[in-house]
Amino acid sequence: MSLKVINLGLPKSGTTTLGKALSQAGYSVADHRLRDREEDKPGKRRIFVGSLLYKGLYERGDPMAYLDGFDALSEVSFIHGKFSVWPQFDFALLKVLKDLNPGLKFIATRRDAASHSKSIMAWNNLGTARLPASTVPGLPIGYGKTAEQQMIWIDGHYEALKHWFREDPDYLEINVADAGAQARVGAFLGRDLPWWGQANVNRKARS
Repeated sequence: MSLKVINLGLPKSGTTTLGKALSQAGYSVADHRLRDREEDKPGKRRIFVGSLLYKGLYERGDPMAYLDGFDALSEVSFIHGKFSVWPQFDFALLKVLKDLNPGLKFIATRRDAASHSKSIMAWNNLGTARLPASTVPGLPIGYGKTAEQQMIWIDGHYEALKHWFREDPDYLEINVADAGAQARVGAFLGRDLPWWGQANVNRKARS
């Protein structure tokens, strides 16, 4: 099974919403972790999509080698313990995926930077501890503690994607809150999306 769709959006940008929409449309979606493969054993307690992409690239020359059976990836980055992995910033990795999967569609889910940062700050300790304590592309250790710093990072990521994918018909940036988001994504993929809404809602960010 070849990869058909990958989301390059940041955490809390609507990745779970897109993942649910793709799943409802018939895609086999890997979203952040493969919980059905996890076991209560060292090295198997957390199995992240991002880790498997790099394992496949460096061990087999194919980032999808250990993700067989999936044709869509909705969230690929993670921070856990000493690991901080961000495939959506790695254009060399993305080029390999594009070369090995003809017709691969790249989607970048996004939100208004201010509301996006608010959601990051309210999601467990992602904004208050993990981001500023980790090495993140475009956000070195010590940065990302404030909404202002996060917004620079958020906007910078999507501007970089626009640069690298300029004039590429297989790239779509989508604000998940837009009224026409469902129709635009469906038209881009050439497949009807029977569901679109809010998934993995952060109630603290709404308050």
